[in-house]
Amino acid sequence: MEQMYTPEQIEEQKRAMYERMAPRRRRFVDRIGYENWDPFQAPFDPIDIRTDRMGFTAHELLNKYFKTLPSIPDPDYMQTLSEFMVLLVMNIEKVRPILEFSDWYNALLKERGVSLKPLSPKGETPRSNQP
Repeated sequence: MEQMYTPEQIEEQKRAMYERMAPRRRRFVDRIGYENWDPFQAPFDPIDIRTDRMGFTAHELLNKYFKTLPSIPDPDYMQTLSEFMVLLVMNIEKVRPILEFSDWYNALLKERGVSLKPLSPKGETPRSNQP
């Protein structure tokens, strides 16, 4: 990407912004250091457009998952899953332990012949099959 301004022009604009600031905001900049302050830094991507490694947003993942369910889950279930999907999309490393444990636990359930049934229409989890 080609830079539109010279370093001198950028410094001039930065100085002008600093001098027009309210005293309270200027104290904040002084605290972090004028040299460290970057008034031109790019904003973070909104969560709505962040994607996971497969290119899905949290909203798309939720919709794909909800379509596989036999009935609409209760609001608490949906909220918990929504929060998890945001974490999953933002930082997979933060949820990796949960994903790995879930894989391990699912394999253990299969090994013992125990199956977890999908949510019932009321959103309650039925008891698993006990041999």
